[in-house]
Amino acid sequence: MFRAAIFDMDGVIINSEHLHKKAYQLMFDEFNLEVSDKLFSTFTGMATLPICEKLCDIFCLNFGAETLVESKRKYFKSLFKNGIKFELIDGVLELIEHYHQNGLTLILASSASMNNINMIFEKFDLDKYFKSKISGADLRASKPHPEIFEKATKLTGFSKEECFVIEDATNGIIAAKKAGLYCVAFKGIDSKNQDYSQADKVVADFKEIYINKL
Repeated sequence: MFRAAIFDMDGVIINSEHLHKKAYQLMFDEFNLEVSDKLFSTFTGMATLPICEKLCDIFCLNFGAETLVESKRKYFKSLFKNGIKFELIDGVLELIEHYHQNGLTLILASSASMNNINMIFEKFDLDKYFKSKISGADLRASKPHPEIFEKATKLTGFSKEECFVIEDATNGIIAAKKAGLYCVAFKGIDSKNQDYSQADKVVADFKEIYINKL
């Protein structure tokens, strides 16, 4: 019996992938980086710093990854503040409320920075549902490393057999399975070129993972 749900954020709670992609594209343009769609798709679910470290290696840049990180976050914040439209993914608020009303402990485990997480949670008034939030940007390793989900499991206070993860990205699914957790893959309309083969369950509608269907 599951007693805790661990949520990813981008692509699961909010449809902000286009916002991140636009921020990255502005950063790529600033530094004249030609990043293919194929390469970009491999970054989904990863924290910003390891993505920028990879870019520094691939393009042999002569400055640190932190410079790229600052640029990307600058553009994201600007887009967010200037009203680029994005909303909660259809059905996710009802799912969160359903879990909360039925006594499940909810944890947010996202690769986004804590600043971005807090902006999103404040905008949509989500803090009242979640016991805790973890930012992958504050950890030593990024998804697909399992560290974020191992920490999230400890925060629930339950065993890993009593917890499950909801993810939309290949890197997140791999991380969840490495952490020994049951993983639901959410196949949203904005999820592109992701591999769901390691997930325990794949859904396109959150009604498929209400408690009586898990």
